[in-house]
Formats: sequence, C-alpha cells, structure tokens
Amino acid sequence: MYKIVDYKHLGGQTHELVVEAPQLAKKAKAGQFLIVRIGEGDERIPLTIADHDAEAGTVTIVIQAVGLSTKKIVAMRPGDAFADVVGPLGQASEIENYGTVVIVGGGVGIAPIYPIARDLNLAGNPVIAIIRAKTKDLLFWEDKLAAAVDEVRIATDDGSVGHKGFVTDLLAEACDTEKVDIVWAIGPMIMMYNCVKVTKERGIRSIVSMNPVMIDGTGMCGGCRVRVGNETKFACVDGPEFDGDLIDFDLAMKRSRFMRDKEAEAIEHDHECNLGLHHNEGGAN
Repeated sequence: MYKIVDYKHLGGQTHELVVEAPQLAKKAKAGQFLIVRIGEGDERIPLTIADHDAEAGTVTIVIQAVGLSTKKIVAMRPGDAFADVVGPLGQASEIENYGTVVIVGGGVGIAPIYPIARDLNLAGNPVIAIIRAKTKDLLFWEDKLAAAVDEVRIATDDGSVGHKGFVTDLLAEACDTEKVDIVWAIGPMIMMYNCVKVTKERGIRSIVSMNPVMIDGTGMCGGCRVRVGNETKFACVDGPEFDGDLIDFDLAMKRSRFMRDKEAEAIEHDHECNLGLHHNEGGAN
C-alpha cells in the first residue's frame, strides 16, 4: 500500500498529493510519470511526477478532478493509500546545458514543468518560467518555481495577476527580447500547439509533452499514438516528450477530443446509475 502523507487543495479542481513510494522516489527523473490505482479493479491513472524526495521516500502528484477516477483520488486524504503505484515510467527529460531556456506551463501543466525547470537550472541553464491560469486563484507553485529558476512570468485570462491574455504573448515577447535557445511547453493541447507556432516562426527548438493523450500508460492500449514526423510513436513509451516541430497536432487533438467525449459519456452513465440506485433505495424503505 502506498500511503498519502500530505494533501493540499491548490484551487479549483486541482489538488496536490504527496505519496509514500521509497523505491520510485529514488529512481524518478524529471519528465517521467507514474500510474496509480486506488483499489483492486479500479482504473489505472497515469500522472506526471511533479516532484520527488529520495531522502523522504515520497513523490508528489498534482491532479485535476475531471473524471470519475480522478474525483475519487482527490477525495483521498493523509492516511488513505493507493493499492498500486507503478513507476517511474516514460523517458526522462533531456537535461543538458542548452543556453537560455524558456519553459511554459498552462493550468495543471504548471506542476510537471517544475522538476524540468529546476534540473535545467541546476545544469547551468538560465531558465525563464512562464505560467498561465484563468484567474489568480487558480495559479499555484509560483513561489516554488521562483526558487528554482531565474524568472517567473505570469499570464491570466482575466488579468487578475500578471499579463492579461495568452501565454503565447509572453512566450513571443521572451523569444523576441532574449536569446532563447530552447523552449519546453506543457499544458492543454491547443496551448502547446500555439507555443510551437511561436517557436517555429523564430527558428527555436521546442519540446512538448504528449501526456494529455495517455490512457493505459504502458503502450498496450494504443490510445497514446502520436504522429512524430514520419513515424508513429507511443507517448507513454517513447515519450511523453517530443520535438514540437514534428508533432501532428491535428491528429493529436482529434484523439484528445475523442477521449474527452468518452469520459463525458462515462460520467453521464455513472450519474444515471446513481440516480437509479437512490430511487431503488427510496422504494425499499
């Protein structure tokens, strides 16, 4: 059993859980992910490792309550435990000395950029982190990122803090005013697509994480297939990070929309089943 030792509500539907997993914590690297399962017969959920502490034997996950399984997970509290935690999985980020790095995180994507930004900075790269949320209240880890990088720039949709507008506005500004050598972008598919457009126009290499299309997490289900250049890759085995210029985003976004539709159907089915259960319980009394 993998016990939860700490929990925080980060705002909106976003939650942070620190999980006891000593062996995983010793081997985890930036960019990798793990799979959790609450109990026997429950769904396997792949989640990026947002932080790890080898000495304490813990890993940190940040999760949004958007589906049936994730809602069960965010209801867990310290003392509760996962039946299974498997990892680290996937290929680690390529941490090298590139020069100036801009790393972009949108929404819950703020969490997975943290260990990458930290390790890139420790490798000698000046790192600018750009993060985005709908409102100030939905931002998280600003201070944690600020302690790990050279500068943090913020965008919000409503202008409640930082730049009012798109994260790509700040990315374009950074690329035009700094000598940027490489960009990482992690967040919603459309955000990553638009970030790649910005970097491609300026001849700057970009790395994106295709974790939004992962399902099974082992490559067996085939749901995370992505077209990378002239090849078909599996996000969970060959990635999750790929060269942004080579990703077929049209195909990836279609696949992502399909999975969201299936999740919505599952939620509706569960809602109908619960209504039926409550009706039967009422009739029996």
